[in-house]
Amino acid sequence: MSALTTAAPGAPVVELDLAELRRDPYPAYAELRRTAPLAWVPSVGRHLLTRYDDIVHAEKLPEVFSSREEGSLLLRTVGPNMLREDDPDHRRLRAAAEPPTRPRQVRDQWAAAFERTAHKLLDRIAGRGEGDLIRDFAEPLVAANLALVLGLRNASADDIADWSRAMMDGNSNYADDPDIWLRAERATRAIEEAVAEMAEVTRREPDGSVISSMVHAADPVELAEIQNNVKVIIGGGVNEPRDVFGVGAWALLQRPDALDRALKDPSAWKRVFEETARWISPIGMYPRQLTQDYEIAGVTLPAGSRVALVIASGNRDESVFERADEFDLDRPHRPHLAFGGGPHFCMGAWVARHEVSAIAWPLVFSRLKGLRLDDGATASGSGSAAGSLDGWVFRGLTSLDVTWQATA
Repeated sequence: MSALTTAAPGAPVVELDLAELRRDPYPAYAELRRTAPLAWVPSVGRHLLTRYDDIVHAEKLPEVFSSREEGSLLLRTVGPNMLREDDPDHRRLRAAAEPPTRPRQVRDQWAAAFERTAHKLLDRIAGRGEGDLIRDFAEPLVAANLALVLGLRNASADDIADWSRAMMDGNSNYADDPDIWLRAERATRAIEEAVAEMAEVTRREPDGSVISSMVHAADPVELAEIQNNVKVIIGGGVNEPRDVFGVGAWALLQRPDALDRALKDPSAWKRVFEETARWISPIGMYPRQLTQDYEIAGVTLPAGSRVALVIASGNRDESVFERADEFDLDRPHRPHLAFGGGPHFCMGAWVARHEVSAIAWPLVFSRLKGLRLDDGATASGSGSAAGSLDGWVFRGLTSLDVTWQATA
């Protein structure tokens, strides 16, 4: 089935500027929800589906809204992978990779190492009294943790972070920048070499990692499949927890009452995590392609239509979340969409939840006394100065400049 690269008959056509979306996509999403909940956007080359209920409906129909999309940027970046597969191939690959990321394994096998790494990073910066919490703490923490869970003992945290950045830039390269493709290709080649080496090691000595789990899976998994799926995991496994950490810390530093609640009641960190992921979703959208004609949001889409499920917009849907543009720890519980749904629910969600809400935030706010935003860092839908937000396919803080009381 060929992908259709034009608007479906009857679908509104809406021009959106990609640079403006990167700066702040939420005003455009709000207008789309009001006036064109399914719209063809030429600059993106697909239909954007922006209302919560429609996105949830589409997620429940993987046989119609297929993950196998022709011309997918992710396929171009990393090759065939579980995120762009439907069952049964998706189920086979996920079953092979998932066991090390389940809640019990995270708690029993990885949590102590996560905490040691967090303390080491804080030991390194505590005496400075100032720094960028994204560059100096969050990114190296989640990258080191990811290398451990994946089983990439031959890669540094810097390697993991650099590879992730290059591939995620490729996966959102709707402008088709050749320099971005070149950096992505270099990263994927390096990952393939590292994975091949560790696959041989874990074949002889299983270590409970994702690579080891895939090597020893009951249903055979080829080396190329392991390599491609490790690439995918490196992408989301860095940017999602890093960006939730940064946005949540940024929000709390401007809301002393909310921060005080979390410091007094450790169970509140979980609520901070879920509200942060809803408020500014680290992954903003993902693509689907229709396998048959189907009507949704008042438009009949022909088979082959390309659709983006804009989960960042769904998480701001006013019909589901009251005062949706606000960060509010007391909002009534409604499931957010930040980690997707259906068979493609984010495999690393439990890793991210634990390393950020159980370890990173509590340690940062307890060890860096007097922590405060540097002058000019303000939290809003778009961001400015030291706390600027960037991106729409993937969105997070580019930096988080803070100061604290320096300690030995």
